[in-house]
Amino acid sequence: MTAHFQAPEWYEAVAILVRADEEQHVAQALFDLVGLTVVHDGTSLLAFHADAAPEVLHHTLAPREERHYLERYLAGPYLLDPLYEMALRVDKPDMCRFRDTTPDRFLSSEYYRQYCERTHLTDEMDFLVDVDDNSALVLVVGRRGKRFSRSELGRLALIRPVVRAAMQRIWEGWAAREGPQQRNRSIHQRLTECYENFGDEVLTDREREITQLLLRGHSTKSVARELGIAPGTVMVHKRNLFTKLGITSQYELFSRFIDELSRS
Repeated sequence: MTAHFQAPEWYEAVAILVRADEEQHVAQALFDLVGLTVVHDGTSLLAFHADAAPEVLHHTLAPREERHYLERYLAGPYLLDPLYEMALRVDKPDMCRFRDTTPDRFLSSEYYRQYCERTHLTDEMDFLVDVDDNSALVLVVGRRGKRFSRSELGRLALIRPVVRAAMQRIWEGWAAREGPQQRNRSIHQRLTECYENFGDEVLTDREREITQLLLRGHSTKSVARELGIAPGTVMVHKRNLFTKLGITSQYELFSRFIDELSRS
């Protein structure tokens, strides 16, 4: 593993990162460094905020991929993203494998099918850094082919201090240039209210709690664990909320929610 870091190209990439001054140059140097560490199919650097919609600071996606992967995501589905939820937690890790942090039924959730599956990513590693009281920065490293090997994961873990320091520098440049006044809090507030109040005209508070967890990809057993109730009770609530909403499947639940987001 260490032999990988003995190549002259590696040290030159580190030197370029150290010399970089402007935020865009630091980001490009960081992306290049990650590319020398592992083979991947694209990186994205996102800022997640507790009080505003996420922002994309930099990415390496082509224009078509940007529209498909990022613009659709920022239109509202980010609210169901386990990474978004985790990034704003106090006890989050500083590096994680996306597939290891998702709810137990996430891969069969409609959010995964309608958004994640269409990205064709088979693996994803994420670096997370708190940048202020309300915001966290996340570097996403995606792979469409085979999953990251154990040695590749080890290499990414070794460069973690360098990556996190560079992310902090990028944020400082971004924040100085953009400023918090540029964030669109009104859209995030409307989307958040839509998510939190989805079905409130017919559902009870408990049924809405269960609906939110189902939308995020939790199974009946996982919902029961999260809420501290019996799985049988969850099933009763699930049948009731499906009846009240006039739906019969998870797909219809997700579609109804996305329609509500669109109207927001």
